[in-house]
Amino acid sequence: MPRKIRQLMTDLQRAGFVALPRRGKGSHSVWKHPAYPEIPAVTLAGTPGDDAKPYQEQDVRNVLAQVKGRERHHEDER
Repeated sequence: MPRKIRQLMTDLQRAGFVALPRRGKGSHSVWKHPAYPEIPAVTLAGTPGDDAKPYQEQDVRNVLAQVKGRERHHEDER
């Protein structure tokens, strides 16, 4: 059973991502991590109650792994 867009948004928020201001009408939201500008933005298409597409789940997993890797790297430097 696919996850909901709402769940992906929650995962991104918990990892420190913020939703960029809307750029017009539509159901797309763009998420960026303010502390790691080199990590690419994630675009989620759909309303919070929609089922997430497999590529959206994969995109979120990829950026969350990048954040986790960066945080681990910063802890090792301390």
